[in-house]
Amino acid sequence: MTARLALIRRHPIKSVGGEGLDAVTLAPARRLPGDREWAVLTEAGERHAITSQTQGQPDRWLPKTCFMRGVSSLPLQAIEGGWQDGLLVLRHPQAGQISIDPETDGPALIDWLRPLWPAHAPAPTRLVRGAAIWTDQKWPWISILSLDSLADLESRTGRSLGTQRWRGNLWIEGAGPWAERDWIGRVIRIGGVELRVTDHVGRCDATSADTTTGQRDGDMVETLDRLYGHTDFGIFAEVVTGGEIRIGDEVTP
Repeated sequence: MTARLALIRRHPIKSVGGEGLDAVTLAPARRLPGDREWAVLTEAGERHAITSQTQGQPDRWLPKTCFMRGVSSLPLQAIEGGWQDGLLVLRHPQAGQISIDPETDGPALIDWLRPLWPAHAPAPTRLVRGAAIWTDQKWPWISILSLDSLADLESRTGRSLGTQRWRGNLWIEGAGPWAERDWIGRVIRIGGVELRVTDHVGRCDATSADTTTGQRDGDMVETLDRLYGHTDFGIFAEVVTGGEIRIGDEVTP
């Protein structure tokens, strides 16, 4: 079976929702356009951001600990949604729906998110746009995950896990379970785009949430370690030769 690109996912706000795309244009040494373009700073993050301001927006990449994240609040994992008619439309099973313009409606988003955030955690302060993009990695990497590996994990755990808890960018199928782990250091091709595979994606406790409810449904880090002897799921890659990729494009390692 020929490996192909099965899903393209973008997350306009870090840890808050996500959307599927039919196609996207990638540029060399750049992240997936519009992915983690925005993020919600916390009081702890403001201490880092205050030394890095340009007209109120941080002018450099900041570490993930500066922001609201699913690992600190599993209910965030149940938020879904993305761009519709120029607005970000987000939904949550308890919080309901909100439509915002991130340029102007940051305070409204924070009010909507506040009940989903632990009272003991540093409070959310403001929605900020990325100087680069607010991915966990400082480098311009895109995450690539495998539906075959997911199917193997689901078979071994005896339950459906779904794709959204992993918050990956590109999902492939047809390469075989865990084949992607052997691609580190190699160049792969998706359609006419070349990407250099750089590292494994190490996983945190945010993946222990059922994304339909935002409630813990196991210990995914422990499960990965017990079943496979590592806590990785997916790989990172850097775009070498840019261009458009579309769902259905052939993937060639």
